[in-house]
Amino acid sequence: MDNDQQGPPPPPEAPDKEKMDQIRRRRLEKLSGTTPKSETPTEGGNAVSSSSATPSAAPRNAETAPKPNINISKTSTPPTSTPENSFSKLTSRPSSSTSSPTTVRRASESGTLKRPRAESDEQATQPRPPVRKLATAANDESFEDYSNRILGQIFRITLDPNEKVDSSNHRLIFLPNLRAELEEENAPIRLSSDRLDSALMEAASTIPHNRSILDYLLPCWKRITKALKGLRGYVNGKDAVLKEAKRLCMSNCVFAVEMPELYGRETNPSTDSLTPYLLNDAAEDKGICPDFLLEAALKQISQFAPLVTAIAEDPLFQMATSAPGIEKHTLLGPFFRISPLQPAVSKEYFGSPKTMHERLIKTSQEALRLTLQAHQRDLLDIINLFVRASPSAKNRTLDWFAYIVNSNHKRRALRPDPTQLSSDGFLMNVTVVLDGLCEPFMDATFSKVSRIEVDYLRRHPRVDITEETKLNADQNASDEYYKTEVGGTSNFISEVFFLTLAAHHYGSEATNAALKGLDKDIKYLKSKLEEMEAERVKVAGNPFNLARFEETLKRYNEVLEKAMQTKFAIEGVIADKPMQTKSITFMRYVTVWLLRIASQSDYTPDKTLKLPLSAEQPDAFKFLPEYVLEDIVSNFNFVLRFVPDAMISAVGDEVITLCITFLTNSDYIKNPYLKAKLVSLLFHGTWPVYHRAKGVLGDSLTGTKFANDHLLHALMKFYIEVESTGAHTQFYDKFNIRYEIFQVIKCIWTNDIYKQRLSHESKTNIEFFLKFVNLLLNDATYVLDEALTKFPKIHDLEKELESNTLTEEERTAKTEELATAENQATSYMQLTNETVSMMKLFTKNLSSSFTMPEIVDRVAAMVNYTLDTIVGPKSMNLKVKDSKKYSFEPKTLLSEFVDIYLNLGISDRFVEAVARDGRSYKPANFDNATRILQRWEIKSAEEMQAWESLKKRFAKAKELEDQDEGDLGEIPEEFEDPILATLMEDPVILPISKTIVDRSTIRSHLLSDPMDPFNRTPLKNRRCDPASGVEGKN
Repeated sequence: MDNDQQGPPPPPEAPDKEKMDQIRRRRLEKLSGTTPKSETPTEGGNAVSSSSATPSAAPRNAETAPKPNINISKTSTPPTSTPENSFSKLTSRPSSSTSSPTTVRRASESGTLKRPRAESDEQATQPRPPVRKLATAANDESFEDYSNRILGQIFRITLDPNEKVDSSNHRLIFLPNLRAELEEENAPIRLSSDRLDSALMEAASTIPHNRSILDYLLPCWKRITKALKGLRGYVNGKDAVLKEAKRLCMSNCVFAVEMPELYGRETNPSTDSLTPYLLNDAAEDKGICPDFLLEAALKQISQFAPLVTAIAEDPLFQMATSAPGIEKHTLLGPFFRISPLQPAVSKEYFGSPKTMHERLIKTSQEALRLTLQAHQRDLLDIINLFVRASPSAKNRTLDWFAYIVNSNHKRRALRPDPTQLSSDGFLMNVTVVLDGLCEPFMDATFSKVSRIEVDYLRRHPRVDITEETKLNADQNASDEYYKTEVGGTSNFISEVFFLTLAAHHYGSEATNAALKGLDKDIKYLKSKLEEMEAERVKVAGNPFNLARFEETLKRYNEVLEKAMQTKFAIEGVIADKPMQTKSITFMRYVTVWLLRIASQSDYTPDKTLKLPLSAEQPDAFKFLPEYVLEDIVSNFNFVLRFVPDAMISAVGDEVITLCITFLTNSDYIKNPYLKAKLVSLLFHGTWPVYHRAKGVLGDSLTGTKFANDHLLHALMKFYIEVESTGAHTQFYDKFNIRYEIFQVIKCIWTNDIYKQRLSHESKTNIEFFLKFVNLLLNDATYVLDEALTKFPKIHDLEKELESNTLTEEERTAKTEELATAENQATSYMQLTNETVSMMKLFTKNLSSSFTMPEIVDRVAAMVNYTLDTIVGPKSMNLKVKDSKKYSFEPKTLLSEFVDIYLNLGISDRFVEAVARDGRSYKPANFDNATRILQRWEIKSAEEMQAWESLKKRFAKAKELEDQDEGDLGEIPEEFEDPILATLMEDPVILPISKTIVDRSTIRSHLLSDPMDPFNRTPLKNRRCDPASGVEGKN
């Protein structure tokens, strides 16, 4: 009711004391089935009425108990530990003296719990009468006087028969029975928390039966909330009085709806219903405000399923027509909307982001997480109540979640429009709550994974995947597949599983992607501000232009600060270890489920998956949305990079199995970038974390049998496949992917089983191995050449910038050109170092594999060319100011190549190939290398001795090569290889062009080009027969 209006009409005559005792006994019997205890003296000597006796506990069994056992009576100690409503905490800035968040207002500056005007569903702004504040207390007011005054003002009750209205002219309800009780006990005639239960029951019993008791209690609730928010500084127990009043007010609200007979009333659906109040504006006295609904759900409604069902079936439960409207216009939306990711809240936590110390940022993020965790627990409690209340409430709740995910598909667009979508904070809360709903069936043994039905997607599913990209099918095939419906009804586990999977895709994963975008935006804005500051001198002399400049600068700073505040808030939310642990647990279940679908087996992590998978892919797998796998990989990748300690205790072998399986059977996945993410997952899993030198996954990759059997082949296979991804950026993508492959191989190479696997591949899968080595050589040659050609340019630009003759524009252009060259040189040198390191690793134990006839000449040519570049005449062009800045260390690079020479030098074939290289073999280069090695003492005496011996073998081989050419003279045309112009040793005839070439020559050609070099017809998989006529003549 409005504060300016008079109170309820004169109440009917209150029940006498005997009638009140009967009502009290009936209520206690309904609550616990026990008779009320007699009054006993308290510690302070006052008597406690029978209404405050605590009923005995009853077993919590909703199925067998007709009515739940709820204690609404006062306990012997004031309930000072009642948790605060998290809604009032989320704009808290952390105190400098404590790490726990302080209780502050909501984003609304008014301090009330109604939604801010900007978020108020565009409701009409009607002028309201001024609100009169509760009477303020005198400075010397005692605690007892405060309790009497505040309880009388809140509940508008009195023990004075002559007091008809309060100071604001509101009619008061006289309580004769409570006054009589106090007089009989010779107790002070005043209101207190001890007697509040009896007072409320007596006051509520006076409400006319044609009106709802909620007409009286709901305004009381709002006055309590207002009084709690008005407390400041040292409260001296006043908050305990208000919290007890709040608790008892809520209890009586629930009983007024569920058990009106406790107040001497007959059940009347027209008055004993919450629905009319839900339809009122939340700001009205008789409207349901958000904190009331939350408090009711958490404290009381759990015991009253009919009330939950009534709320779920209310039209307001899902009254939204757009993604933004869900969090504003539905009953649960405002609660899920509350988040530190709201701009007003992030601004409160990170007020000056440009100058905040990193330690303060971390403290603020921790405070933010603590508050959000409590709020999300409350949200999960609410949803658990709804899904357990009744089938109707459960279905309505699932429909609500489905509407959320289906309305936010465009959050994964390249440029999503925030005004047309739900907010990050809202969807993060939705994702966390759905993760919580999945917890009951996500046990450690995966015993319930079989209950997740893939046929759910063909039974009119709540989750819409119609337009989603599928794992390995086009849109037309997908539409045709899902057109055929499957009979049956999906279980609750399947419903929640697919809803949670979609929530991760459109919620947490979209937020992670937004964080990457923020990093780019912040970097751009900072560079833009630096540019603008450099231009200040140009406008300093013109006041008008300077003012405009300052205004523009201010706008850029505001945008930058907002972006930084949002970034810090998102980092604080997504770095929540408990939240990410639950997320990982869910993704482990998705991983096992997906492997079962793909392999058509009953796989669990304690079983071994058989590879390769069937060549015929299951339809159920092909037509799954691509985000099923994408969310797994993205989630694990994110956690491994930013919250690795959450992964240590949560991850299992199923992650490794997933990566190896789909890298081995890469044809199961259409998207090459998704396959590349599997490599990234393994790569991030080998980063050192705390005491784990090999990261979270390194030890398992090194030691588990499944990895030992399949990992190396899978990595080599994808190394070859990534040469051509079909994307316009494939040329550059392959280097990044191969870099990560190198890191994983380096991590596992300590286990000799992998060296044996590589040797086995070179002997039993020769064509596959040769392709791998050929691409390795191509990469090494290209990236080294690209890197080394940048250093002369860098050297020249550095010299030019030292000159004072350049204009400002020329200097700016040269500086930008130098920065580009430096970035390119650094990237290429990092790739060069890794490629050379990998060659050294492989050649150390498998020299024979790298000296096969098909590739030995290429290997020799590559190492000779590199040696000529770093120690020959060209090396003079490689001098720059700081070579280490670009990861370029010439002495280290020389040492690596000398090791490769020594590793392969045990093969006479390699020695001959080095000497035969007419382009780059120069004895002077080997002498220069010796001088550098000795000068800087790069190699040990034993290694230097081996190097000198190898040089002599090269020289001897070159001498024999020249002698053979002189003795042999000109090669007859019929014996000369038409490609290399060398003597053929194993001539074969090409099947289409009928040209005769040496077998090693054509095999080497096919490593890079599958076409016949003479007529460009495909040669792949075609057999080349020996040229018997030529062999006979030879």
